[in-house]
Amino acid sequence: MRIALAQVDYTVGDLRANADLVLRLTRQAADSGADLVAFPELTLAGYPPEDLVLRASFRRASQQALHQLATDLAAAGLGEIAVICGYIDDDGQPNGAESGGARNASAFLYGGNVVATYYKHHLPNYGVFDERRYFVPGDRFVVVRHLGVDIAMTICEDLWQDGGPFAVAGRANVGLVVNINGSPYERNKDDVRLPLLQRRAAEASAPIVYVNTVGAQDELVFDGDSMVVKADGSLVLRAPQYVQDLYLVDLDLTAATAVSTEPRTAMRIDRHASTREPRSPLGDLDAPVLAPRMTDEAEVWGALVLGLRDYVQKNGFRSVTLGLSGGIDSAVVAAIAADALGGDRVYGVSMPSVYSSDHSKSDAADLAERIGAHYREVPIAPMVDAFVSTLGLTGLAEENVQARVRGTTLMGISNAEGHLVLATGNKSELAVGYSTIYGDAVGGFAPLKDVPKTLVWALARWRNAVAAERGEKEPIPENSISKPPSAELRPGQLDSDSLPDYELLDAIIARFVDHDEEVTEIVAAGFPEDEVRRIATLVNRAEWKRRQYPPGPKISLKAFGRDRRLPITSRWQEPAPVIE
Repeated sequence: MRIALAQVDYTVGDLRANADLVLRLTRQAADSGADLVAFPELTLAGYPPEDLVLRASFRRASQQALHQLATDLAAAGLGEIAVICGYIDDDGQPNGAESGGARNASAFLYGGNVVATYYKHHLPNYGVFDERRYFVPGDRFVVVRHLGVDIAMTICEDLWQDGGPFAVAGRANVGLVVNINGSPYERNKDDVRLPLLQRRAAEASAPIVYVNTVGAQDELVFDGDSMVVKADGSLVLRAPQYVQDLYLVDLDLTAATAVSTEPRTAMRIDRHASTREPRSPLGDLDAPVLAPRMTDEAEVWGALVLGLRDYVQKNGFRSVTLGLSGGIDSAVVAAIAADALGGDRVYGVSMPSVYSSDHSKSDAADLAERIGAHYREVPIAPMVDAFVSTLGLTGLAEENVQARVRGTTLMGISNAEGHLVLATGNKSELAVGYSTIYGDAVGGFAPLKDVPKTLVWALARWRNAVAAERGEKEPIPENSISKPPSAELRPGQLDSDSLPDYELLDAIIARFVDHDEEVTEIVAAGFPEDEVRRIATLVNRAEWKRRQYPPGPKISLKAFGRDRRLPITSRWQEPAPVIE
């Protein structure tokens, strides 16, 4: 059987455009001789649709889009190729009613008809996932006989559960399992997927087609990494990350046999059949794609570039603007923006104050020239003086006025010229509240929101090395990488005046935030107790700032946002008090 994996970038709520994408790629698959083409989870509705699922009108539209798609496929002469795609189903009953409610569903389309539907059995309810809020789990295991092969349908989280639908697949003697996904990117996740697929293929005693979406939706980035694994665990196809395309593979599959009695399984087995019989062997196909693994820095950079590009384009922005301070954070954000959109759509603004060093201004101008960005200088000293003299501000209040004047300047330029403002803060600063609310925290998107400071430096060095290998000009000035970081809000200020060394800070944040370790655990691991307690206190106190920070792409196990939901008003402190 020739199978096509459609690794696609869809948009939440744009049902017509998503259906057109299915039609276009199904045509491409048919022209390549494919018998079946698989699309990702919730292809028609987009993933994750969040509280749109709670709208009856949206659920109805998803159902109507599915049936219209089946009709349109047949009308386009594509009725003889099977299509598996995701959508939202709904039986009109409220969630919680017996066996009723909204469903995260997969449909098998053939001959202008919806031959079968499968409802996601395991609904994830952790991290960024809230599917139990929206959907009712399925209790059926659906098998469709197509071209003489029994094909089982599963969805995303079903793959991650031991003893779930894949165990049922093994008892039902299926010849192939198709698993459609909306699996978000996080660092090193691609290294977990293949071993998991190999275990499930052994459990099902059948090959697995794993197709994942690619693209970004708000703070989530989907990296693709679609795969086909044989029953013996051998990898026969692996699509590249961050690339939308159609990937083909020929599989020799076990023919279905007559079923006398169904085995006893945890799920009821529903069997269906298309009207198509096995056909003659296909002509030779080029060797399937086996994409090489990306390095960590390349993978993260790809996620940040794709996250920014899709956010800008899907929300209708033409360009971006950001403050260029000459420092490492703004330099990396500008380079990401240039890679995502092209330098001609990036508008850098240098906003020197009386405390800005000469190298900050020259480094900012150098960066803009390197990436081909627009550049202007807007001195802020007169505006700062007006605020400070009028209000009689000193100390920290005076420092923060500088940041807020810069933020207001960027927002004014944004309003006048239509650019999206990019915030340039990183995860380390966001964790401990080392930012000025309504100042450097302003913006519509924050590319480094989930990137620790130490990784920012690593990404800068990696991106420059890639440019050097290509014979291109390195995008980030060396001085922006090597000089000590500073907010330059007072004479001689350095980040190290307020924060510990970033290597130490990031290691503690990773344990306290990403892995929810207690203060006592972190101290026991060898970290200085005074610094651990101080950082934990800063993290807890800065929740109110993080709630007002722009969205940004998730790359870690636990990003600030949907992953981590803590109360703003709280008297809880680490470590827990001893109750006698």
